[in-house]
This record gives sequence, structure tokens and C-alpha cells, in this order.
Amino acid sequence: MSGRALLNRRLDGLGTTIFAEMSALAAATGAINLGQGFPDTDGPESVREAAVRALRDGRGNQYPPGPGIPELRTAIADHQRRFYGLAFDPDTEVLVTAGATEAIAAAMLALLEPGDEVIAFEPFYDSYAACIAMAGATRVPLTLRAPDFRPDLDALRDAVTPRTRLLLLNSPHNPTGMVLTPAELTAIAELAVARDLLVVTDEVYEHLVFDGEHVPLISLPGMRDRTVSISSAGKIFSFTGWKVGWVTASPELVAAVRTAKQFLTYVASGPLQYAIAEALTLPDTYYTDFRDDLRVKRDLLDAGLRDAGFQVHEPQGTYFITTDIATLAPDTDALTFCRALPARAGIVAVPNSVFYDHPTAGRTQVRFAFCKKQDVLTEAASRLRKAFNG
Repeated sequence: MSGRALLNRRLDGLGTTIFAEMSALAAATGAINLGQGFPDTDGPESVREAAVRALRDGRGNQYPPGPGIPELRTAIADHQRRFYGLAFDPDTEVLVTAGATEAIAAAMLALLEPGDEVIAFEPFYDSYAACIAMAGATRVPLTLRAPDFRPDLDALRDAVTPRTRLLLLNSPHNPTGMVLTPAELTAIAELAVARDLLVVTDEVYEHLVFDGEHVPLISLPGMRDRTVSISSAGKIFSFTGWKVGWVTASPELVAAVRTAKQFLTYVASGPLQYAIAEALTLPDTYYTDFRDDLRVKRDLLDAGLRDAGFQVHEPQGTYFITTDIATLAPDTDALTFCRALPARAGIVAVPNSVFYDHPTAGRTQVRFAFCKKQDVLTEAASRLRKAFNG
């Protein structure tokens, strides 16, 4: 089988086509789009003006340095020290990427060989499957199960084989909103050290934790030289279209990821890098206000969904709510439900089933995004109540 055919087979049925279908349904029906995860307002005006200023001053309009501009790499290192007490050398331990998605792709291509196994939480962000497949590796899912979606650490240990090369972890977790606890992180770190595993951590929702706290795995004993930590400005500052992400890791791991990254985009987002460098210096009140605003929105949509008859799995983090429709719509799978929802309620959501390998896992789970204006969420909640409560 050709490489292209193999990749297509591995990606069959994943979420990207569903996002396109649901967004098209929203446009065709005038439904409120709570499917794809992007805000309906821009981030701070000061950050947007910093981008305009960089454009006008001619900064970044030509190729920026391959690792990212020094100002941004320094700001990222300062961010890691400020929030987590982690020290990274901006010159050798920080890499700027075209969003977190490129960072994940470059890490998989750099660190995996054909035949390696990668353990990843299921349900998973759909680019994980593509990136692992492009590296010629095999994805081994560790299923997170409702209602709390906690990882089964015994199952994780049992999943490790002599071919396991890497753990790909996402916390706060999309789509479930699960946040790994310090005890879970400690157990994962001990396993990685004992079995000599690399770990790639997707931490793009690090500042959107409502219950508990975000602890970077790289901060734990034994993890500094085996962890590639990934984050992104898109989720932190509500400029998802800018695609400015980053990697922090040891010099050896950063060099490996950079080697793969240079043949993907080479460089990206020149002027926007200057803006994000300024954004990362915003005061602590920006981060707490941002989180608190999203918590209010979570609770608003949560209440509307419960009133409409959905079983709600309240998220600890991210800006997604996972629900279960088994009681609300017996004998209906999530995909069928989501395709009918725009006409029935004027709302678009996405089925979690597209984020699973297992054919029946997540069959009745539906995800809603709450990163929208409060009046939009209020209207969405009203529509759902009317549609399902009459």
C-alpha cells in the first residue's frame, strides 16, 4: 500500500470533515455555531495594535529567524519562569512554531521512527492521528471514560510495550475538559522514567483551568530532558488565526524538533511574533480575568444544557463542554443528532465520536464550545430549552 493510501486509511472518519460539515450547516441554516473552538471576539486591543505597529515598522515582514524572533523566545522563557518557575535558555531551549499544530507535527516527525508506538489519550485532537501516521508510527489509544474522564493509570502501564517510544498527553484535555492531577502527573512521570519514554505535552489550554491547577509535566523530577512542552498564543489571547505556537524543551529535543519544523513552514507569522512577545508581558490580571470570564460562560451554557435535558460532564478546563444525549435522544447516535440539531434548535455542535478510534466509544457524546459572547450563549441556551422542553 502506498504511503498516501496508508495515511488516508488511518485518517478515515476523523473530525476535520465534520468541522467543515457543521460550519456549512451553521451558515446554511443561520444556526449559532458552538461546534468549532474559536472565540467570536478578538483578544486584547493592545496586542492587535502591537501587530499593526510591527507591520508598519517593517518588523517581521521578511523571513524572521528560524527559531523565532529573539524577543518572543525571551518572552516565552519569561512566561515559563513567571508561571511555573521553569528556567529555559531562549537561544537553545525555545522554538517558535506555526501554532501548536505544527509543533506537534514537527515533534512527531523528529522523535518517531516507523514502527514506534505512541500512547495518546482518547478522545484526541484530530491532528494527533495525522501527525503520528505521517511519522510512520502506530497510535495506541488510552480511552478516557465518562463521567470524569480520568486516565486509567494501570491501563497506561499495561499499554507500554518494547515498541512504545512516546506518550502524547493533552491537559487540560480537548474535548473532555479533564485536567491531570498532581498525583496522576507524578505517576505518568515515574512511568516515563522507568520505561525510558519521551513525552510530548499539548498544553494550549494551560491558562483555562477552572477547577484544580495546571502543572507542566516537564517540571516533575526526571522529566526535564525527556519532555517536549507545547503551547500556543491562539487559545491564551483569542487570536487563533495568527498561528503562533512554541516548544520548550532541552537543547537536544528542541534541535530535533527544529530540524523537522524547518521543512514544514520554515518560518511563519513574522510581525505577529512581535505582538505575541508583548502579549506575554500582560499583567496577571489579564490571565485571571480571561479565565474567570470563561468560567462564567461555562456555567451559563452548562445550566442551559442541563435545563434542556442533556447530561452534562462539567469540564475542569478548556472551553468545551461534553454532554451525553443517551437519555435525551434514545437510540440516536451523536453524529445523527448533530446533523439534525441546526434544524431542530438552531444550534451547531460536534459529535465526540469522531475523536475516538473505538467504533462505539463516545457514540452518544456531543461537544459544545462556550468561547462565545455571553448574549450568544444566552440565546443558545434559550433555543435548546425551547427545542427539547417545548
